[in-house]
Amino acid sequence: MAGPEVLISGEEVAKHNTRESCWIIVHGKVYDVTDFLPEHPGGMKIILKYAGKDATEEYDPIHPPDAITANLPPEKHLGAIDPGTVTQVVKEVTQEEVDRQRRHERKPPLDEILNLHDFEAIARAVMPEKGWAYYSSAADDEITHRENHLAYHRIWFRPRILRDVAKVDWSTTILGQKSSMPVYITATALGKLGHPDGELNLTRAAGKFGVIQMIPTLASCSFDELVDAALEGQTQFMQLYVNKDRAITKRIVQHAEARGIKGLFITVDAPQLGRREKDMRMKFEDTGSAVQNETGEKVNKNEGAARAISSFIDPGLSWKDIPWFQSITKMPIILKGVQCWEDAVMAAEAGLQGVVLSNHGGRQLDFARSGIEILVEVVSALRERNLFPNPNFQIFVDGGVRRATDVLKAIALGATAVGVGRPFIYAYSAYGQEGVERCISILNDEFEMNMRLIGAPTIKDVVPAMVDASSIAVHVSNVPEDRLYHANYESMQRSELRNGPLSKL
Repeated sequence: MAGPEVLISGEEVAKHNTRESCWIIVHGKVYDVTDFLPEHPGGMKIILKYAGKDATEEYDPIHPPDAITANLPPEKHLGAIDPGTVTQVVKEVTQEEVDRQRRHERKPPLDEILNLHDFEAIARAVMPEKGWAYYSSAADDEITHRENHLAYHRIWFRPRILRDVAKVDWSTTILGQKSSMPVYITATALGKLGHPDGELNLTRAAGKFGVIQMIPTLASCSFDELVDAALEGQTQFMQLYVNKDRAITKRIVQHAEARGIKGLFITVDAPQLGRREKDMRMKFEDTGSAVQNETGEKVNKNEGAARAISSFIDPGLSWKDIPWFQSITKMPIILKGVQCWEDAVMAAEAGLQGVVLSNHGGRQLDFARSGIEILVEVVSALRERNLFPNPNFQIFVDGGVRRATDVLKAIALGATAVGVGRPFIYAYSAYGQEGVERCISILNDEFEMNMRLIGAPTIKDVVPAMVDASSIAVHVSNVPEDRLYHANYESMQRSELRNGPLSKL
């Protein structure tokens, strides 16, 4: 039987504040991370900033609670901090933070939030800059990020009239699981950058409204924490970044299946992370602590929050790995990030249960096409090969969805459901769980109205003849500008001269 936990004084921890001996405190526990410094995905700089100190506040938003215990061997778990010996650091409240809190106090009440664009506008005003930069950033010039939304504007409705729409029903079935709408909450990382409860906001609201949540590999909350928070019978999917260590991947997948996860969405569009410059620029602000400067460590400050959490992803993932995944789980397997009809056909022929037509929210390859445009060619190619419609192979789309009309266009063109990500995290970043609930309620109201207006009593009545997608591949068109979307879009910055004294010539 294990003995009592060792108590370590704050004075002792404070001594270990160098590259040669680095201890940190996380959630009241003391860890020796000296040997881990070179392996840390975000570089050793950020850890050394907290050498000999409590790192919990920096650790929490970008790590699941069990990340440090899972990555450090047991002998590096030194004990518990003696709470009576820790000098509480009084954090300086900057004027920027004061201004941000004042903006929080000026938020409009939720009943004045009328659409999903509104959540983005408020989140931008009240979120910390680091969180906003991570959530809103996209690849390179962010052309694809904007195209994801604008592509829906090239599809027009062909409504039917004189149909009985006194009652309309937009519930559906996704991978055999009931859903109150043809929308699921797609995986987005680092939920605590927007709110202290992180992804728990999504779990609780999704359960209340019968919406399916996809749990991200890189959630701020732990996987088990999110599963434990679900209501009895609540459906959850899991998004998987494949680890280079297949033993770790197998353990994660089989644990998810044992916990009742109903679908495994393997991300296949991220063999390397895209350059997300809004996120990257945030790192120029932090010069680090004196101890880091003394080490002479050469730090790449250009990677942003995304780099700190993703270096484990395997760039060698390939089609030859699919049979292995099929051998280790009975969950439906869906490839997330398919971007052409050829790969969609290969997925169907490989016996997979579906694909998500997605470009990672515009965060990977700039000038990748939108999911809704890819949908048109995928359905056509599958039909030609008698692979669609197929109850055992479902097609999903994500990226750019802001209205129920966007969803209905995707359904008409052959999608089973649509993934929505950023609007939900903006909703809870601004208003917590109540924001997510309001977001879902708005979508419900939009579904009811628009299904009546297009003449569709049920989702099965939303058919291809109800839309005109003939201009979907025309990337230059005279579509009226979406003023709400463009009002929210934050233009990218250029490099500028720094303020400071001029050198003597």
